[in-house]
Amino acid sequence: MNSIAAGTLLLAYLLPYVSPKTFPLLSVLSLAVPILIVINVIFLIYWIVLLNKKGILSLVVLILGISHVTSLYKLSGKSTDDTHDSISLISFNVRSFNRFHWIDSDVVPQDISTMIRTEDPDIFCAQEFYNNPDTDFTQYPHKYQDFNNDNGELALVIFSKYPIINKGSLHFKKTANNIIFSDIVIKEDTVRVYNVHLQSHKISSNTDKLAKEDSQKLIKRIQISFERQQEQVQKLINHMKTSPYKNIVMGDFNNTAYSYVYNKVVSKKLQDAFKEAGQGFGTTLEFDLFPVRIDFILVPEDFEVIEFKNFDQELSDHYPISSKIRL
Repeated sequence: MNSIAAGTLLLAYLLPYVSPKTFPLLSVLSLAVPILIVINVIFLIYWIVLLNKKGILSLVVLILGISHVTSLYKLSGKSTDDTHDSISLISFNVRSFNRFHWIDSDVVPQDISTMIRTEDPDIFCAQEFYNNPDTDFTQYPHKYQDFNNDNGELALVIFSKYPIINKGSLHFKKTANNIIFSDIVIKEDTVRVYNVHLQSHKISSNTDKLAKEDSQKLIKRIQISFERQQEQVQKLINHMKTSPYKNIVMGDFNNTAYSYVYNKVVSKKLQDAFKEAGQGFGTTLEFDLFPVRIDFILVPEDFEVIEFKNFDQELSDHYPISSKIRL
């Protein structure tokens, strides 16, 4: 059992470099990486307690994938009071402000507005945004909102305290998912901020509902969405190449830090703010089985990540994430 767990995790280390279109079934394994890491840690502790050298197998596999381990859990974050010249960012999939009452509360829109007003980020990227009359984001003088569906209900939005001098949408076809961007002037600098919402898997976070699904249909659906995510990320990368400015990428990837799409974006000289300054599991999605991190703030490698913060307010099926960076 230990050998199988170690071998499977070792195979999973290759997944960020394997195109979902080439091996769609194999790419689904990336979703199980957190479980595989935890299993190997348990085996390592088990053999250590027994003073048995068989623990070396899991130890070596975990060391080989140390970047995967730190993507799952960070022992300590950064602690600094020096926020001079920093800018603050928040990304949050607001799930249309609880429009269909998934959460048993009538004040979710107001609570989200209050949270954003309290945190007061310089730039706020929202996914699944719905024009709810009970929300108030008037503290932002600059805003770009784009609907990528026929019914014009859910949007991606970039709110900014700084001037937006250019904006646009990548306009994915036959889906409500999309990527938008804004060129934002911050003092003497200009940065391009991308707000990302990649193809959804439509997987229930409730294990009871998930267990009732046909496993073959579920895997097939995930394979298709992985392939669409690959196409969407390639459009993003091609667009980033044309940017005259440094790129910041934020949003809901609907995929993990062990995936092909995440690796493709990060490889474009970007760093994961959680891995630089986060703490704990960095959970961004409510899921019964294990901690899931599918929302990211990615910034240029030559930017300094001063702070990263996870929130635990249950205002959506996602949790907001924030970061302070210095250009």
